[in-house]
Amino acid sequence: MTVKDLRSRLDSQKGQKFQIESDLEQLRQETRMMKRSLVRHEQAREIVREVGLKTQQQLQFHISDIASLALEAVFDNPYELKVEFVQRRNKTECDLLFARDNNSFDPISASGVGAIDIAAFALRIASWSMQRPHTRNTIIMDEPFKHLSVDLQDKASAMIKEVSQKLKLQFIIITHDPTLSSYADKVFEVSINKRGVSKVV
Repeated sequence: MTVKDLRSRLDSQKGQKFQIESDLEQLRQETRMMKRSLVRHEQAREIVREVGLKTQQQLQFHISDIASLALEAVFDNPYELKVEFVQRRNKTECDLLFARDNNSFDPISASGVGAIDIAAFALRIASWSMQRPHTRNTIIMDEPFKHLSVDLQDKASAMIKEVSQKLKLQFIIITHDPTLSSYADKVFEVSINKRGVSKVV
């Protein structure tokens, strides 16, 4: 091998070394940028987590307060509605529980269906009140308290009237209950003639 060949080989290896050093410096810069990006992403994720927790807390108080007030307006020894956010299958889910005397119950298995009717009504109000902007201030309900005992229908009807006035909400209610009808601003009676045609009176 001649000196010329050695010099040529040396120049080639110097070029390769320069390229490797250049690539290495570029990789170092990319690594620094990725580390900075990772820190920013971790900070952003923490902010999102904190906002999520605060939102959940506000929802818990809002939903729980409205439903508990509704139950309190109708029942002498009312349940409170507890809202719990839990992690299941890598998702946040919401559990709704009735609570009384520091004990929590599944509403469906541990309470009368009338209490569920009142809680369901309150949840609709809570849901409407959280919408921004509000949808139309009209809620349509079909026999909202059909499972509530007769002696509590008067209290439930008075509660609907009060909610309507305070929140400026219009309720259109389909019912056979004369107590609920007696609290209405306007009543339309519907009858069916012999041919099966409905007629509004």
